[in-house]
Amino acid sequence: MDVLTLSQLQFAATGMFHWIFVPLTLGLSILTAWMETKYVTTGDEMWLRMTKFWGKLFLINFALGVVTGITMEFQFGMNWSEYSRYVGDIFGAPLAIEATFAFFLESVFIGVWIFGWNKISKKAHLTAIWLASVATNISALIILLANAWMQKPVGYVLRNNRAEMENFLTVLTNPYGWIKFTHTLLSGYALAAFLIMGVSAWHLLRNNENDFFKRSFRLAAVWAFVASLGVALTGDFHAVEIAKTQPTKFAAMESQWETKRGVGMNLLILPNASQECNSVEALCVPNGLSMLAFHDPNAEIKGLKDFPKELRPMVTPTFLSFRLMVGLGSFMILASLVAILLSRRQNLERQRWFLTLMVFAIPAPYLAEQFGWLVAELGRQPWIVYGVLKTADAVSKSVSATQVALSLLGFTVLYGLLGAIDIFLLIKYAKKGPDKNLSTIINVQGRA
Repeated sequence: MDVLTLSQLQFAATGMFHWIFVPLTLGLSILTAWMETKYVTTGDEMWLRMTKFWGKLFLINFALGVVTGITMEFQFGMNWSEYSRYVGDIFGAPLAIEATFAFFLESVFIGVWIFGWNKISKKAHLTAIWLASVATNISALIILLANAWMQKPVGYVLRNNRAEMENFLTVLTNPYGWIKFTHTLLSGYALAAFLIMGVSAWHLLRNNENDFFKRSFRLAAVWAFVASLGVALTGDFHAVEIAKTQPTKFAAMESQWETKRGVGMNLLILPNASQECNSVEALCVPNGLSMLAFHDPNAEIKGLKDFPKELRPMVTPTFLSFRLMVGLGSFMILASLVAILLSRRQNLERQRWFLTLMVFAIPAPYLAEQFGWLVAELGRQPWIVYGVLKTADAVSKSVSATQVALSLLGFTVLYGLLGAIDIFLLIKYAKKGPDKNLSTIINVQGRA
């Protein structure tokens, strides 16, 4: 394989691995802060135990997320130096802000929260976790605004054979980025809630700390349902934005080959990219695709045949990733709704069939997240900055295929090891259950 393909594989591998940790960090940070808020406002020691237990899983995940995220930024200089030279004036600004403001803020207050037990007042300790949580979400916002500029470039001019910043405020207010951020944030909340439900279900199946895990399950069920519905709603807004700004991506997502008005949505499709058609089209919802794209039943949908082959994304992977993402999202809405209904019963621990399902459902939001990013990134190809810079023109010219292949192998081994450590630690402490003796923390903090 050439340098371009290997560099794409390397960035995809490191990016997708890093994203295993990001959404759980986003969701668990807020949920942990919420649990500690309940403890501080009610004095109920159960909420403190929940804060400590779920907070421990949050910290394990946060540490691995930091480690895997830092290495990604170095690739812009090593593998993608032409990209950095061409758009660094714009793309570098959000990265600098994220590192010097958001990452610094979250790191400082995470430290205060970890080591502040027994040393600062309850309210000060609560403030620390909220500041860390907000900073974590701000960090995601800034990175997603940078990515949104690659999807929908705004606020720039082409000058001196490179893209230069013209209006930073326009970059920060890019609607594509804010929709993407909201969609991503809610998906992180849903993922964290499903993890809590899955771990709680595992313990309830063993009649371990039933009161603790029933409360955790009930809280997570509501969060999961609200967040999953929010993901679906923002996903609809995002689809409209994609149809307007990236018609090739939208056409690939839906395997739409011909340009038509009032296009129906086929629920069953089998793409045939080599023949530029669909081998199977069935269960059509009249005008459904036009409604999805523009909220107008008679809207025109641009087909893939309207674009040169070299400017089309890979249809089948983009299409399948989109369908799998939507399918998993629909499952999450239904499962979390059932979870709310069953959690209101006194005999939740007896619903063994559903608890077993929720244990096995833990990977569902992870997979949905990964498929969503495949849609976003595969669907943008062959552009690295849509309509401005092609991916083939962004790769470094000074590195060899051997160098990239060796670094890809190194990253794969290293990240595989880190992933194994993360899974081992999460399973170990999730199975261990909550601490029973919190007397020192309660006594010291109770005097504040």
